[in-house]
Amino acid sequence: MSIAYDYSRETTPPVSASKPKLLLIDGQRVPSACGRTFNTLNPATEQVIATVAEGNEVDVDRAVAAARRAFEGPWRTMRAAERGHILLKLVDLMKKHADEIAALESLDAGKPISGVLRQDLPAAIDTLTYYAGWADKISGEVVSTREDALTYTVREPIGVVAVVVPWNFPLMIGMWKLAPALACGCTIVMKPAELTSLSALRIGELALEAGLPPGVLNIVTGPGRVVGDALVNHPDVDKVTFTGSPGVGRGILRGAAGNFKRVSLELGGKSANVIFDDANIEAATKAAASGIFFNAGQVCSAGSRVLAHEKVYDEVVERLTQRAKVIRMGDPADRTTALGPVISEKQMKSILDYVDIGQKEGALLTTGGQRVGDRGYFISPAVFADVKHEMRISQEEIFGPVVSVIKFRDEADALRIANGTAYSLAAGVWSRDIGRVQRFAKKANAGTVWINTYGYTDVRLPWGGVRDSGFGREHGAAAIENFTEPKAVWVNLNI
Repeated sequence: MSIAYDYSRETTPPVSASKPKLLLIDGQRVPSACGRTFNTLNPATEQVIATVAEGNEVDVDRAVAAARRAFEGPWRTMRAAERGHILLKLVDLMKKHADEIAALESLDAGKPISGVLRQDLPAAIDTLTYYAGWADKISGEVVSTREDALTYTVREPIGVVAVVVPWNFPLMIGMWKLAPALACGCTIVMKPAELTSLSALRIGELALEAGLPPGVLNIVTGPGRVVGDALVNHPDVDKVTFTGSPGVGRGILRGAAGNFKRVSLELGGKSANVIFDDANIEAATKAAASGIFFNAGQVCSAGSRVLAHEKVYDEVVERLTQRAKVIRMGDPADRTTALGPVISEKQMKSILDYVDIGQKEGALLTTGGQRVGDRGYFISPAVFADVKHEMRISQEEIFGPVVSVIKFRDEADALRIANGTAYSLAAGVWSRDIGRVQRFAKKANAGTVWINTYGYTDVRLPWGGVRDSGFGREHGAAAIENFTEPKAVWVNLNI
């Protein structure tokens, strides 16, 4: 497989990425306390596209202090409707600068621009619009207790929130956390992924332009082992919301114990996409290919295990293999590109190591699984057949464009295999038997189950998992509960 990339033209960074990027603390763009910076690379070319301030513990202290002042001052005391209006102004600014934001996200994360324009950016705008509408609708309830008392509850913002965002969907997942927290009246210190800081910093600029008071949204860029750890361990942070790996999630739980911070975690996945013999095989394999190769497989809910009934197993393998072979890989800025690079050299090497592991374990690589070209982190989409449930490529999250196709005998066997990993984020099932798919949906260990489709999300529906996929739910009313605490009020009526 070759790459459709014209290296002779060399990607020109957008204006917003061409200057050194500073921290955002208390409404001001400032260098880091130590004065250090780091480079962020274009994963498609390995070119430096920007230098970014490298924050440390001192910067985190400054940002948390600013967030606390803003929480106790203008943001918490502002009318809820006014908070909503500011968020809607930010929506308008994001729409106005949509092309710039999309180009920045594509350049920084190596994401095909077509995917950013189709999913990431619209989803981020939809999320912000949705929670802007929630701002003045967060309410408690009157609870009847006794005749001489008025008793009721209110929901109050939880306080200063540390938002730690991953590199695979920096814009979209960032907004999943920012929008509900701001609507609830919380203030934020955000740490973008070190590999993908640029869209977050631009959103921070636009938020100030929209009227967000200084200190409400602070952004400290830098390595997780410094900035992230400082936020997790900070005594004046009230909550941590994190999306990323289970290993880091466990570390966050340990650090949050110091002052009993609230924590919500959306972690990894090894999702099963189950295809029964009575399914529409063409539709199922098309969706299965998209479910694993979208965003180069760097998706927590990627359908990295395709379970196929023994009667249609060979057909499923063949169809997936053919689809993998014709996916257009190339320049993320080209709107015809379907598969871009993975995020970094480290991630590329990890994925290629898993391809080697799969072959050594005895699985059959029917296509792909190789680095393509000598610039950028491109990997040809890989399909493994003859995969056994116990193999590492079936059990461990690869986070790349690698799918394992596993044979099953019957409904019970499919459910056993689907539930047979440490993860429980999502699952898919394909069949014309309505009873069968409903049974599967009920028994699947998954926070989301797709029936005769795969991969859709919506901010109005809860999102999350359990076990190694984390805990807590984002989206919908569940996110409002994430960023508020209920308070009971008791009024004596006899005075």
